[in-house]
Amino acid sequence: TESLRQRIANLTEGRGVDVVFDPVGGDYSEPALRGTAWGARYLVVGFAAGPIPKIGLNLPLLKEAAILGVSWGTFLDKEPHRRAPHFARLRKLYQAGHLHPTITATYTIDRATEALQDLAERRAAGKIAVVIG
Repeated sequence: TESLRQRIANLTEGRGVDVVFDPVGGDYSEPALRGTAWGARYLVVGFAAGPIPKIGLNLPLLKEAAILGVSWGTFLDKEPHRRAPHFARLRKLYQAGHLHPTITATYTIDRATEALQDLAERRAAGKIAVVIG
């Protein structure tokens, strides 16, 4: 109900954020980019909101900001030799209690098709789990 750009400004005392991690896209992308600080990084992760935003290139130019696409799946495919260290670090962070994945639904294996359909039709908020056995 409030302006994302204004909320960022209030939280950062007008400075802006250094990094935007954007898995949402849509109408939130432009105000998030406008809410960045000088030299910020804008990480494009996905488009959960649906539409792929059209961003004016004047915005990163004026702030000397970098827009970077981040695709974990593509990274793992293109650089498989770098996979193991990342998974080891994630495992340690999880085991130490620093990561708290949000699982919003759990399905038994016989409902796996339903789980995939919920993902495809964007009915899942957060992660879902399919339990085997």
